[in-house]
Amino acid sequence: MAKIVSNFFISLDGVVERPDQWHFPYFNDEMGAAVGRGMETTTAFLMGRRQYQEWAEYWPNHSGGEDAGFATFINSVPKYVLSNTLTEATWQNSTLLSGDPAQVAARLRELKEQTDGEIAMSGSATTVRWLLANGLLDELRLLVHPIAVGRGQRLFEDTPTYPLRLTAHETFKTGVLNLTYVPEA
Repeated sequence: MAKIVSNFFISLDGVVERPDQWHFPYFNDEMGAAVGRGMETTTAFLMGRRQYQEWAEYWPNHSGGEDAGFATFINSVPKYVLSNTLTEATWQNSTLLSGDPAQVAARLRELKEQTDGEIAMSGSATTVRWLLANGLLDELRLLVHPIAVGRGQRLFEDTPTYPLRLTAHETFKTGVLNLTYVPEA
């Protein structure tokens, strides 16, 4: 049975929006290895509409250079898109999951039962909050960067209280914390 794992680059003040504007000075081999370990266990990818549209436009056309490894991975892995506004998902190996939230949650539970490894997701605070609210998130992995960004969407905004338990941690030379949490209940 698969588990749904959410991965985020996050600032000390909780911002997850636009990591391309603050994350790269902290990227090093340690972080690359941590991200790579996550990719090794990922057998499917879950994303929201906005991320799907951005990535479906970008990744099929960028398969060379430094991005070659990730491009090969993301273009070939099964992708599940949560959206009630898209009418189709045409990117290779993409499946649209839409409809009543209870039906979508039930479909994700079926996918977890039918899949081995990890169903990874990143980049959508809205999606991770929905997964937590529906008891679907199994692990939350945060790469906490030693920077206060000040503005931008935070991972948890106006959410109920979710007790989490720390299950793994490491500190990179850059001061980035690699933290893994699981929901308590």
